[in-house]
Amino acid sequence: MAAVFPANQVIVVGGGLGGMSAANQVVECGGKTVLLDKSSFCGGNSTKATSGINGAGTKTQKNKGIPDNAEIFIADTLKGGAKKPELAKVLCANSAADVDWLVEKFDLDLSLVARLGGHSQPRTHRGAERFPGMTITYALIQMLEKVAEKTDRARIITKAEVFKLILNGKAVVGCEYRKAGAVHKEFGPVIFASGGFGADFGSDSLLAQYRPDLLHLPTTNGEHCTGDAIKMGEAIGATTTDLEWVQVHPTGLVKPDDPDAKVKFLAAEALRGVGGLVLDANGKRFANELGRRDYVTGEMWKSKPPFRLCLNKAAADEIIWHAKHYTGRGVMKFYESGAALAKDMGVPLQTLVDTHQAHYDAAKKTEKDPDGGKWPAYPSGKSWDEASGKTGSGKKFYHNVIDGSKVATEPFYVAIITPVIHYCMGGLECTVLGECITTAGVIPGLYVAGEAAGGIHGNNRLGGNSLLDCVVFGRVSGKAAVKYTFGAGDKFRLCPTPLELKELVK
Repeated sequence: MAAVFPANQVIVVGGGLGGMSAANQVVECGGKTVLLDKSSFCGGNSTKATSGINGAGTKTQKNKGIPDNAEIFIADTLKGGAKKPELAKVLCANSAADVDWLVEKFDLDLSLVARLGGHSQPRTHRGAERFPGMTITYALIQMLEKVAEKTDRARIITKAEVFKLILNGKAVVGCEYRKAGAVHKEFGPVIFASGGFGADFGSDSLLAQYRPDLLHLPTTNGEHCTGDAIKMGEAIGATTTDLEWVQVHPTGLVKPDDPDAKVKFLAAEALRGVGGLVLDANGKRFANELGRRDYVTGEMWKSKPPFRLCLNKAAADEIIWHAKHYTGRGVMKFYESGAALAKDMGVPLQTLVDTHQAHYDAAKKTEKDPDGGKWPAYPSGKSWDEASGKTGSGKKFYHNVIDGSKVATEPFYVAIITPVIHYCMGGLECTVLGECITTAGVIPGLYVAGEAAGGIHGNNRLGGNSLLDCVVFGRVSGKAAVKYTFGAGDKFRLCPTPLELKELVK
């Protein structure tokens, strides 16, 4: 294409982590980029991600003595729902290098590691403060803003709603967008990184088309998530996959004074990773808190609401910034004691005592005999935990457990939770290079990354894999797209490759 069309830049549509990873990668490879975002500021849903980013074999893990690697991670991801091993391999095999890229190139703190549901090793990285999605995404935004300010290698245009792709034959050579009532054009290959359709609630929406049964649920998605990339891709013949697989997250936070709000804040899965327990209206556990998200949600629908996510002192202390932040927003409550919690729930204190004691006993039996127990465990083996074992997905991993005798005086952080539309696994079908495809093959000049892509996660995404997906496929598609603009033998390269992004912004 470059030989017959002036492709001196890569167009990135969407300013979340996927788009920012792609744009920064383009610049890092010596290319130029323009990033278009339809919102008034960049960040997207990525800034809401609360648990962290997965990496297997990272420097952080090695420093902590965690025996993880890409092969273990691939196995977990495939067991967790992924159906395309070649895409899962890209996601997982790149994870260590890409997490280290964030730490080293953007000076990020990702020194804490937790084990989320469906993972057999602690591999979800976050920093000591703030939400990791916000911290990571803003670091990449700030870098691209500095590049745009100090060089001609990047531009960022907000309030720019891309609505149409420009074709030259079968190749994508640009896009049209609306801004301030006027239509503008940009030329170059396009990377779609504009998110999913988790807030597409209209009667002709993708949700209405593929999952009308979910339209009544609240969502964690911003109003910008209306499946624009999928719709524009389909308009030129791009194939989609897995659009019916929409993830309902079990722990949307209910604000007591506005329980019916359509958009809800998400409780980080890391809250369960550090030891949070999920209780029904009667104060009893009914599921493996570290099971797959679709499993936990399914068990909630079989049980009696309202549901509560309860963190004892040790669990809360491990993730105290989150707990205090949620409390400040009015979606979590601090209780001085288990007795106060039981009173507020309207259940006997002894019920909470018995619930915690049974959980504690199962944890201690697991310490002594990890392969014992009468119940089938998730992800494999046997479990001593009756509450979850009866569901067929027994608990195997425990953290910050307390025995029942401590409950009466133990302080707790507690949130009321409800299932929410969270993530769309489906999207535009892509290759291992992030290239969009038709039934006839690759579409020249069109790429996809992040939630707009389909087929990466299959029918269920593991926690911590969304930020990773954004970074991995943002970088993969960024490299492929910039290479495309350079042409054979880098014939059309315009800029020297910088040694470091930081060198460009000094």
